[in-house]
Amino acid sequence: MVLELIIVATVLISLVSLAGISLLGAKKELEEKILFALVSLSAGTLLGGAFLDVLPESLDVLAASTALSIALLGMLVFFVLEKIIVWHHHHTDHENHRTAHEKVTEKPMGYLNLVGDALHNFFDGVAVAAAFLASPALGLTTTFAVLLHEIPQEIGDYSLLIYSGFTRKKALLFNLGSAVFAIVGALLFYFAAPLVQNLAGYGLAFTAGMFIYIAAADIVPELHREKSAGKSALQFVFILIGIALIWLVTTLLH
Repeated sequence: MVLELIIVATVLISLVSLAGISLLGAKKELEEKILFALVSLSAGTLLGGAFLDVLPESLDVLAASTALSIALLGMLVFFVLEKIIVWHHHHTDHENHRTAHEKVTEKPMGYLNLVGDALHNFFDGVAVAAAFLASPALGLTTTFAVLLHEIPQEIGDYSLLIYSGFTRKKALLFNLGSAVFAIVGALLFYFAAPLVQNLAGYGLAFTAGMFIYIAAADIVPELHREKSAGKSALQFVFILIGIALIWLVTTLLH
């Protein structure tokens, strides 16, 4: 039953890659309002998921020093991954400026984003599998947190591919292809778990580090770009709602 739940959850997460087409006909003002709410909400669900659910579960299996070290490793892995992506983006921009007299193409940036997104989705799958192996309740809350984070990210990824010169059909198919790596990561982790003692605990701790890094290093700095006091307060409210949702779901399911 656990395997079936993992597959359903990761397939659902993969299908979120189609979310970008939902805003194609939306007015820019509506699109901005939707993304504003989703980004703030996802920060709350990721932080709530990490501190209220995933990390405590890993501490039930692993020693505190081990769990926190693995969480730190998760943060460092995502820092390096993001640094590589940012460096390649900068390198691509430099090359484009250097050949400004030619027709500039942004396609390398689009393909690079797909690679980074595939790796990210792979670890999302690992996170979901580790959570379900710990308990179905934790699996559901982790899936919920990942889904809320993935919606604005996948909309952004789809938009970036369009900007990079991809046709809408190609952007949709390629984005879906990178999303399938969530299923790959989940299945690999599921079948490897019996071979390595406490692998689920390590996966949960790594997931906590991943969640904390994404929320603190990627989403929160974006939220700080908003200078309006009213909108900043609204961001904080959505973050609290995200945390409250994780707490509520965790409490009810456990």
